[in-house]
Amino acid sequence: MTQQDISQAKNADLRGSLAALQRAAAEARRIAIQTNTGIVIMRDGQRGHLSAEALRRQAHERTTA
Repeated sequence: MTQQDISQAKNADLRGSLAALQRAAAEARRIAIQTNTGIVIMRDGQRGHLSAEALRRQAHERTTA
């Protein structure tokens, strides 16, 4: 299912699920930075790890861009 498919779903919960997942990911990043811990991510089907420092750099880049 693609992002466009989900946005067109008849079920309101399904339509809202993408935004909910994005909010949850942002909150996980915020908490990881606050507690100085890393997070595990999936990107292009590959599992990876982002350290708290990498998350801080990404957050800084987003606020200065």
